[in-house]
Amino acid sequence: MEDANQIQVPESFLALFAAPGGYKLTEPMAYVRERYELCEDMAQMLTEQAAARQFQLGVPGQEVLDRMLEGLAAEGSPLQPAEAGWVVKRLAELLSW
Repeated sequence: MEDANQIQVPESFLALFAAPGGYKLTEPMAYVRERYELCEDMAQMLTEQAAARQFQLGVPGQEVLDRMLEGLAAEGSPLQPAEAGWVVKRLAELLSW
């Protein structure tokens, strides 16, 4: 059966769900795609907030990213710790930090 979903999950995200050796996923692709969409949306949504926070606080981008990671990885977050790390890396990429 062919997968009709158009979303291309990047290798960097697939690696979060890769078994040791990196060839087989530990979760079904539909679940991985769902988690990717959540994480990508989160990164996109946080770009404006992160840029504003850097301007308001007058701190380096890395400090803002560190604080974002702390919040995203906190208890009660909808993200797993590895996903939170990916979101922050993607956020840095989107902001060219």
